[in-house]
Amino acid sequence: MSTASLFAEKLLHIKALKIMPDQPFTWASGWKSPVYCDNRKILSYPHVRDYVKSELANTIMEHFPDAEALAGVATAGIPHGALAADLLRLPFVYVRSKPKEHGLSNQIEGVLTAGQKVVVIEDLVSTGMSSLEAVEALRHAGAEVIGMCALFTYGFPQAAEAFEKAGVKLITLSNYNALIEVAETQGIVQAADLDKLAQWRLSPAAWGR
Repeated sequence: MSTASLFAEKLLHIKALKIMPDQPFTWASGWKSPVYCDNRKILSYPHVRDYVKSELANTIMEHFPDAEALAGVATAGIPHGALAADLLRLPFVYVRSKPKEHGLSNQIEGVLTAGQKVVVIEDLVSTGMSSLEAVEALRHAGAEVIGMCALFTYGFPQAAEAFEKAGVKLITLSNYNALIEVAETQGIVQAADLDKLAQWRLSPAAWGR
């Protein structure tokens, strides 16, 4: 079994991923979704947490061997990024969605050196907008962002276009296609739901309306 499938299986097991095509979730954006991903639950399961830490570290060593620091995207990317940085013995910083409104008004917390080669750690990529805002903040601070590692991606076409336009290489541990394959194998979704699930991924904003 591939890493993407094995991780999707683990996420389903701890209910960090839920699939409900007939009772869709509503995201903060107002989009209707048959899938909900809550990777924060990983932190409560040591065996899955250790798996993620190890796989993130392996992925970074394989795809970004020149990494000099890791940067977690607040908030859910912080713990996984810190754990991977500890395993790799690399410096770690994290990026807020916006600068603090008090104190030093930092958006990036930690010590970042100009020119430092940084890999961004994200828990989930949907449209990619918040992830790429963190990339821009790091670049503005003088970092050289050499890529991003995320735990899971929905694989929306607009996200792929946004990452390509921003010049950011994205590597994920698992993805929507792997999730649906595992869910079908385990009988979590039925054949009749597959077209509905495929249509959502292609047109998430219009789905369910």
